[in-house]
Amino acid sequence: MKRKEQIIQGLLVLGWFIASAAGVATQEKAESMTPIPTLSPPEGNMTFIDGVTWCVARPGASQEDLQNALDWACGVGGADCSQLQPGGRCYQPDTLLSHASYAFNIFYQQNGNSDIACNFGGAGAIVKRDPSFGSCKFLASETSAASALELSRMGMVVMIVAHLIPLWMRVLQDVN
Repeated sequence: MKRKEQIIQGLLVLGWFIASAAGVATQEKAESMTPIPTLSPPEGNMTFIDGVTWCVARPGASQEDLQNALDWACGVGGADCSQLQPGGRCYQPDTLLSHASYAFNIFYQQNGNSDIACNFGGAGAIVKRDPSFGSCKFLASETSAASALELSRMGMVVMIVAHLIPLWMRVLQDVN
């Protein structure tokens, strides 16, 4: 029985090691999940950050193109445009360009930050300047990439554990 306990303990340590090597945090502090509010000037943050991108409405696009793209992004495109409603954090300024920019960026971030996800029939443009202003915060590609990386790591751990379970079962049967 002592041998069986040692094997089980060894397998648990191995599983923990694999999970740690894959970058899965064993415990996360609650305060690390709380966003820190920052205020940006209405014209946006003037600092360029390598690798972080947003999608905004192209200022030269026609009103008709912007409205059609905004309707599509908030409808069929599945962007959460609730913050563009009266009283929402991004309702003001109540302009088509501002609302389309917010909706375009939501769609862009939800769809992998690809160039095509910011096309909107030529009405969208990818920028490296944070378009956030006041209490209206635009999601950034860095946030999306971090989420995708964490999901990738979790998937790797699940795959490894799924392959190890039959091995563990076989070892336990051999010990008995």
